[in-house]
Amino acid sequence: MTSSSDTLTANPTRELAAIMFSDIVGYTALMGRDEREGLRAVHEHRAQLRAVLPHFNGRLIGEIGDGTLSSFHSAVDAVNCARELQATLVENPELRLRIGIHVGDVVFTDKTVLGDGVNIASRIHELAPPGGCCISERVYEEIRNKPEFHVKDLGEKHLKNVARPIRAYALTALDAPGQPRSPLWSSTDSGQSSRRKTAIGIGAILIVVLIAAISSWKWIGLGAGWSPVGARAPAIRSIAVLPLENLSGDPAQEYFADGMTDELITDLAKISGLRVISRTSVMKFKGEHREQLPEIAKALNVNTIVEGSVLRVGDKVRITAQLIDAPTDKHLWADSYERDTRDVLTLQDEVASTIAQQINVELTPNEQTRFAQRRPVDPKALEAILKGNYFLAKGTSVGYQEAQEYFEQALKIAPDYAKGYVGLAAMYVEAGDNVVSNQEVIPKAKELLATALRLDDTNAEAHSWLGVIQWSYEYDWAASERENLRAIQLAPGTAYIHVNYGFMLIWQARFDEAERELKLGQLLDPLSPANYVFLGTLLAIRGGYPKALEQCRKAVEIDPNFWPAYSFCLGPSYEGMGNHGQALKAFEKGVAIEPEPYPRAFLGVEYAKSGNREQARKVLEQINRLPAQTYVAPCLPAQVYVALGENNTALDLLEKAYHERSSCLAFMKFDHVYDPIRSDPRFIDLLKKVGLGN
Repeated sequence: MTSSSDTLTANPTRELAAIMFSDIVGYTALMGRDEREGLRAVHEHRAQLRAVLPHFNGRLIGEIGDGTLSSFHSAVDAVNCARELQATLVENPELRLRIGIHVGDVVFTDKTVLGDGVNIASRIHELAPPGGCCISERVYEEIRNKPEFHVKDLGEKHLKNVARPIRAYALTALDAPGQPRSPLWSSTDSGQSSRRKTAIGIGAILIVVLIAAISSWKWIGLGAGWSPVGARAPAIRSIAVLPLENLSGDPAQEYFADGMTDELITDLAKISGLRVISRTSVMKFKGEHREQLPEIAKALNVNTIVEGSVLRVGDKVRITAQLIDAPTDKHLWADSYERDTRDVLTLQDEVASTIAQQINVELTPNEQTRFAQRRPVDPKALEAILKGNYFLAKGTSVGYQEAQEYFEQALKIAPDYAKGYVGLAAMYVEAGDNVVSNQEVIPKAKELLATALRLDDTNAEAHSWLGVIQWSYEYDWAASERENLRAIQLAPGTAYIHVNYGFMLIWQARFDEAERELKLGQLLDPLSPANYVFLGTLLAIRGGYPKALEQCRKAVEIDPNFWPAYSFCLGPSYEGMGNHGQALKAFEKGVAIEPEPYPRAFLGVEYAKSGNREQARKVLEQINRLPAQTYVAPCLPAQVYVALGENNTALDLLEKAYHERSSCLAFMKFDHVYDPIRSDPRFIDLLKKVGLGN
């Protein structure tokens, strides 16, 4: 089996290890029926595996198709990991695994994983029933005296490409310590009695896991590398990097300190064993007094904090960082690093890998390789990129213009550096359908991302933004799926990557998956009001208006002046509940905060729905009188015309939106404003054009 990119090693090594092989039951048939579901199953399989491996000192050593190889120093750990992995999937009948475990000699090289352990584990799993696990005699000898394990002797088996017969055993119980036995994995159990026992066993396991999670409140995440922590396993570290203090004495250097904070967060977010809080949330604590660390940690729901400072003098940069155990306010580690500005990114990698070591998070071989492969970058190019990111984060038309200038500077200085291309592309994507049309900027963004990925295919941000383009501009949902999953694989701890994927899933009606990704985005960025608005939008689409309102109110608590909380979340939720008075107040509040086209159009729709046609038309006039340089996505006035009953005008505008490749068309399938025209042949044809028709 060829190893995954996560597991390459620099030199051949040989070791005796417990090897676990797992693959998806019926995967070939599933791919034949629905390629998208097949890709989703592979992603879920690997996400759940990555979540449980750290609890049992395991590591992922290979991937091929739907199969995975993992290694352990202990057969007991391997079997416990298999039991835990199957337990996490008991409520997912669409994802059934077969698992095989063998103890044997394994050779790791820079391109392959070979040996007796690999061959037998990858064959013996075929003897397991769906949802089950088979082990070799060598594994059985290691666990036979452990009372929590129960096996059925399957006798000697002749396995393909294995010269000698192998005695195999089926694991027949999935018992938590001290719990009643439940024959979940028996290949011979049948009938109503067996099904009752299975249900009881599953229930017992779920109750134990739930109680352990609730009692400890250590919810580490919902996928892509994190799971609820049971009493058996140590908590996976959660960490927040507070804004590094600018020691230069020059306020104009704030962008550099913020940029160094961002780089450190980005590096740590690539480590699969960490939950890292994103920039939006930590920046709210910029300038806070350090004696407030326990309160900050509680607000961010983390158990470890990094604080420090950055000083740039001439061509030298010094970063001082210290690691603090938040509950006890105890200093765990501190150090200072100094480099030439050309090597500042290498410095960041060194800090990140040292932090991982200090909190006992094991880097995968691929993560180690990434940290070791940084090359010098021209200091002027890096400075331009940091300034570009600083202005891009403002999210305003002026900020976009400033960001564009700095990213273009970076490309001229360092045309072989991928981050400059990604930054400029991100600016174009964010500006599209906002201050300019998609048609004007997205082709440029796509070309920039193609260049970035030619330079560095491991750039997670590039894959994520490309995924956004593919659903919002090209309406190519399958291609977007692939790019989103690749981005998550490369940077599982980056909040906006999960949110980008979650948004794509909403418009495909994959609501449960979307909710999981959006909740993970909240976990990684708990003080971002946008993340609560996104989840509130999903809940409102599903008709869960009271729960949607809870999310909207959390967004307002975080930032009372965040206009999308009123226009995208509170207003539609109240309107869906039939409370037009409160809905109107929310939409009016959104316009009062930000009188741009989006909140104006939503207010116009509400006026029309509540019978105030005159005010709705005034809104249309206001939109038409906006300055010429203000871009108005055609969907916005179209929505007001639908609410006014002027369907032909609305459909003309929607067809114009399709010509301009507007992202707002992706919302048509579930935006209730379009309900009056859903049966119109022109609307049905538009849905098909954007890949959302039946």
